[in-house]
Amino acid sequence: MQPSFLIENNFETNLICGIDEVGRGPLAGPVVACCYLMNKNLDNLNINDSKKLSKRNRQKIYQYLINNEKFAIGVVGQEKIDKINILQATLLAMKIAYENFCEKYQIYPQIILVDGNISPFAKTDNILQIIPVVKGDQKSNTIACASIIAKEYRDNLMEQYHQKFPDYEFNKHYGYGTKLHLERIQKFGVCEIHRQSFEPIKSILKCKL
Repeated sequence: MQPSFLIENNFETNLICGIDEVGRGPLAGPVVACCYLMNKNLDNLNINDSKKLSKRNRQKIYQYLINNEKFAIGVVGQEKIDKINILQATLLAMKIAYENFCEKYQIYPQIILVDGNISPFAKTDNILQIIPVVKGDQKSNTIACASIIAKEYRDNLMEQYHQKFPDYEFNKHYGYGTKLHLERIQKFGVCEIHRQSFEPIKSILKCKL
């Protein structure tokens, strides 16, 4: 079922941004967040939660969004994830995405809809409300658009990492803990983009000490 604008319609302003992230669970690579400015005129794109779209449809929508819409990205790499933990890294990526959006467009959203149950940062600038929305990418097209952009952006990053570390086949599992990925780790060990604070990476490194 396509997300509705039920949440967005509660506000008179059009200065509404959705923020979502991708990459909390993988064993390798960054966490990526997107801050996207609401556009209600996207009915023909069949926007939906990025996880509910086929790869082909998601890429098609992604190409339209990045070429026609206002958005910004926040990326936090594996070194920072290991240093501050994945939750704090996720919130930081969201904050960076918001700050990059404001700097890029000189637009200051009044309402921030955030996927999840935590506000990633305090109210600043012209923000009236920051509203966490559990399963927001299934309830709001604005958050869903952010989720699509974040997902494809991160996938593209992982495909670039595949060129640097072809033994791990990051272009197939994108850093998630699949059977293939775990087999590659067992065979080739840990590379520089693996999250050392995550299991089983942490245990593998400990055994080598």
